[in-house]
Amino acid sequence: MDAQHLSKRLAVVASFVPQGARLADIGSDHAYLPAALALAGKIDQAVAGEVVAGPYQNMANEIQQSGLGGQVIPRLANGLAAIHPDDHIDTVVIAGMGGTLIADILERGQKQLAGVQRLILQPNVGEPRLRAWLQAHRYQIMAERLVKEDGHIYEIIVAEPSPVPFRYSDYELQFGPLLLEKKGPIFAEKWQDYIQRQIAVLKQIAAAKQPPVAKMEQLKAAIAIVKEALADD
Repeated sequence: MDAQHLSKRLAVVASFVPQGARLADIGSDHAYLPAALALAGKIDQAVAGEVVAGPYQNMANEIQQSGLGGQVIPRLANGLAAIHPDDHIDTVVIAGMGGTLIADILERGQKQLAGVQRLILQPNVGEPRLRAWLQAHRYQIMAERLVKEDGHIYEIIVAEPSPVPFRYSDYELQFGPLLLEKKGPIFAEKWQDYIQRQIAVLKQIAAAKQPPVAKMEQLKAAIAIVKEALADD
């Protein structure tokens, strides 16, 4: 993968970036995403943030070699601290981290989110925790997408500030309010795999000399909820 050939996951993330956006890509790694968007003429400017010195230096080198030094700005910073007021960022991407970590980055960087009109988030795990943060801070989920790549299934969540409070049910927080509307084969595969993993855990703990009854009931309840989501078409 490089700026000319994004992974399937990042290509879908890129598709949600508005034309003419001023983008901040947090945890940008090699800055492939902002570089690809800049080369395609889709963004006006981008900040590529990285918290670790080694990857930051690699990223800065890549940007210079791509001839994008004036359009993609590398910053060594923790989370949204990479965004400065005079950047006038309106779109933020945080991809490839756990949902809890993404929520923590957003929580600590609320000052930098002033003026941001779109969040494009791709958690590897912990999606319900991230959706709960968005709800609590009045970010409405505008789009959700499932992407399968190299044997992994990723969720992409696009959210925008809402002028009014709203609520998602626990069911919607777990499965995704918009993913529940569409479902489809990748949705089924993701949650059928979850059921199989939970059944394996259930069998393992049931074989103990003193099976933890409360834990077993918790697992059975979780499996039942997922089966309901899969059956509810």
